Amino acid sequence: MRVATLEVDFRIPGADSLKAKRKVVASLRDRIRARFPVAVAETGNQEFHARGMIGVAAVGGEGAAVERALDGIQRLIESDPRILIVELVRDSY
Repeated sequence: MRVATLEVDFRIPGADSLKAKRKVVASLRDRIRARFPVAVAETGNQEFHARGMIGVAAVGGEGAAVERALDGIQRLIESDPRILIVELVRDSY
């Protein structure tokens, strides 16, 4: 069994309220869930309106399949024009 995680810390330049931030984070979370069989959650920066952090966990029998899923998720996040990535951390177990 292979487990891989991805944690992304990002800025949301256009967010001037927690409501605006939640809209961006929820949209990103829902897009990831719709395209990939992974768990996604907001994992930090919840008190800041211009910062967000999400964590993604993928589990599978094959390491290559899990890594491909995280590659796709990383591309999806990096292509979102609403956010600026501060830090991206990937781990595999």
